[in-house]
Amino acid sequence: MDRTEAGSACQSARRGRDCRLAGGAGTQPVRWTGLGSGALACPSSKAEGEERTIIFVDEAAFYPLPFVARTYAPCGQTPVLRAPLTHDHLSVISGVTPGGRLFTHIQTEAFRGPAIVAFLGQLQRQIRGKLLVIWDGASIHHGEMVKQYLAGGAAARLHLERLPGYAPELNPDAGAWNQLKRVELKNRCCQTVAELRWELGLAIRRLQRRSHLITACFRQCGYV
Repeated sequence: MDRTEAGSACQSARRGRDCRLAGGAGTQPVRWTGLGSGALACPSSKAEGEERTIIFVDEAAFYPLPFVARTYAPCGQTPVLRAPLTHDHLSVISGVTPGGRLFTHIQTEAFRGPAIVAFLGQLQRQIRGKLLVIWDGASIHHGEMVKQYLAGGAAARLHLERLPGYAPELNPDAGAWNQLKRVELKNRCCQTVAELRWELGLAIRRLQRRSHLITACFRQCGYV
């Protein structure tokens, strides 16, 4: 795989750890060490013993304003990007697996408990078997609606684990956001949120077809 392509897709991890993940065919079970106190409570036993698919989940916002990147324009002829100044944006939640699968949900409102529960339900519908969801400690991830959802029967297939605090470099899903913003949508000016949604949908489908980039995000984090 091209190193430049992998580097643009993911940010390298800086904290020491020894991890192996299970979530796709031929992969190894997850093992967490070297994360210090307060780290994940060793999800390897649950993922391996119960044959769970591991999914890293994260949220991000996308704006009509483009991510400005270098182009191949001739020297002295700098391209001009024209985009509306607006606070309108799209809220997106996604999950990635070590096998290179990407699952997303897009909406115009900020994420709250109902939307988080809906996405967990989406994952359960689209992925067979038991799931191990790993995400950060945001309040919406452990709110009352999520607890009620698990208590209502979802816990039979779904287990949640929390990443250490202030450690986005431990989440491979951040690499997927980086690929979408810095590569797929670079220099892309959208005049409306509707246009942004269309372009983002196309970018997500392109990334879903390039599973090796998603796998590279796990490699950059040191998990595979």
